[in-house]
Amino acid sequence: MSGFDWRWSFAFEVMPIVLAACKYTILLTVAGFSIAMVLGLVLTLLRTVRHPALRWPLGFFVEFVRGTPVLVQIFFIYFMLPEYGIVLPAMLTGILVLGLHYSTYVSEVYRGGLASVDRAQWEAASALNLGAGRTFFGIILPQALPPIVPALGNYLITLFKETPLLSAIAVTEMLQTAKDIGSE
Repeated sequence: MSGFDWRWSFAFEVMPIVLAACKYTILLTVAGFSIAMVLGLVLTLLRTVRHPALRWPLGFFVEFVRGTPVLVQIFFIYFMLPEYGIVLPAMLTGILVLGLHYSTYVSEVYRGGLASVDRAQWEAASALNLGAGRTFFGIILPQALPPIVPALGNYLITLFKETPLLSAIAVTEMLQTAKDIGSE
């Protein structure tokens, strides 16, 4: 038998500590994803503007952020912003970076979902003389949601799995707490 020794008493002893740290993981996930959903929608709407002076820089920004590892972005924001006089707490930095990073993915999900709606739906709403808001929220969005929701769920889970990266800037969440207990 190997030197593995499982003790239930120890597991029950540390479980409340790990569960208490779980609230930070959930907070980071929910707050970061909330930012991602709102900022992703803004990016999507701004990228639909036909003016190239706005579309190209936003397209570059989305591709740049998506192509850069989130850990590099965490380090960059946390350590570079103080050089310019902007000092943010580690938890806020983590939420902002995760929200910003995933907003680029979410914007592409929104864009793809909206693109999946047949152009004839827009034309039919225009022929019925419906306003832009009623067309978007009453006709287009209900048809775009079914392909959007599963992809958003995937990104929510991925964001949840990337919260341990924030331990690099001293944000102690569930996995870091378990690691600390294990090292003791």
